[in-house]
Amino acid sequence: QVQVVESGGGLVQAGGSLRLSCAASGSIFSISTMGWYRQALGKQRELVASITRRGSTSYADSVKGRFTISRDIAKSTVYLQMNSLKPEDTAVYYCNLEPAQSSFWGQGTQVTVSS
Repeated sequence: QVQVVESGGGLVQAGGSLRLSCAASGSIFSISTMGWYRQALGKQRELVASITRRGSTSYADSVKGRFTISRDIAKSTVYLQMNSLKPEDTAVYYCNLEPAQSSFWGQGTQVTVSS
């Protein structure tokens, strides 16, 4: 069983930066690909970035070059560094396995980018 707790969201002006953290419990974390997802109001949840156990990363086109995903397996933590934030990045951000497992969704962390 995996449990995740996301943190680090907040209100930031366009062009600013935030660093999200996802603390995960459960042995499966260390062997799984992890992903950051987001869901904007009225829209479907989407995969933003993912990272394999070996550190290979993948990004949605909308965030490529601005966001960086990383992980510390020893700390069971996944990070999302978000730079050059845009108002369209406003959403609740979640972490989960990739592909996502319905039972592993946490509460998420709200990111709001003002113009």
